Amino acid sequence: MVRHILIRAGKVTIRARLLATPTADRIWNALPINGAVQTWGKEVYFRTPISHDIEPDARVVVSKGEIAFWPDGDAIAIGFGATPISKRGEIRFTSKCNVWAVAIDDVDQLKNVYPGELVSVVEAEAGDAAWHNGTSHRDGHHAPHHMHAALCPSVDEGGPGG
Repeated sequence: MVRHILIRAGKVTIRARLLATPTADRIWNALPINGAVQTWGKEVYFRTPISHDIEPDARVVVSKGEIAFWPDGDAIAIGFGATPISKRGEIRFTSKCNVWAVAIDDVDQLKNVYPGELVSVVEAEAGDAAWHNGTSHRDGHHAPHHMHAALCPSVDEGGPGG
């Protein structure tokens, strides 16, 4: 079963496809999740009401398009560029994070999201206009699947050492 979500932050909506992982299952079962945006470098993250252990395939460096869960902070993190600890353009976490979803929309939109704005993660309904009409895109075009990222917060934002 393919599961899709909508992440709404400020005026931005990002569609994503869940992966088959224990973290994805935990997040899916906790929906809807609501919080307040925090930022670190070119990253948006927010605390969740759930906790989950680090999975065996958790990573410090991820590929663009991956959405992560930061077990040390019980937070979902989505990056759209380098953090202060990234090297040579990589997407680097401060500690291992579980990749649980892949963004379908261009996460560069998150540059228009600011600290304190409300964020929600909800199940994408079959009739959801944002899902079918691509209203999360300013120009109405779909971005390639590889044009996305995910990051985890740093010590400066209450995260683990890095």
